[in-house]
Amino acid sequence: MSTQRFLVPVDGSRFSMAAAQYAVNLVRRLSGEIILLHCHKPFPITLGEPYFQRAITKIAEKSEALLLPYRDLMRRSELPFEFRILEGPAAEKIVSVAALEHCEMIVMGSRGRSDLQGLLLGSVTHRVLHSAPCPVLVIREAV
Repeated sequence: MSTQRFLVPVDGSRFSMAAAQYAVNLVRRLSGEIILLHCHKPFPITLGEPYFQRAITKIAEKSEALLLPYRDLMRRSELPFEFRILEGPAAEKIVSVAALEHCEMIVMGSRGRSDLQGLLLGSVTHRVLHSAPCPVLVIREAV
């Protein structure tokens, strides 16, 4: 039997940290592993060298720094985890990783916008909810 995998997209917000903490508690009960996913903006392909490489380095360093608190949380939890840093539109990458990794569930944070606001603003959570290949658990902070 294969290990259950839970995808936790993170963006450095308190909403994604709340989702990561919830995922830790959930996975601890169910047993499995967590995949942390951070998606960054596309690399600026119009820049020439050496500016292109500097931009890549800066984006990579920023992504690594963003993941530090989540890695600390995962290490403290003593649960198995992996992380991915991908370039591109977050919703598209979340859905793609969930399918490729055969995830049991996506656990993600929400800023608490209404369904209409999500549709109009094109929120990542809204897009993932409508195209994910597995159940999506949306964690909202108490107001």
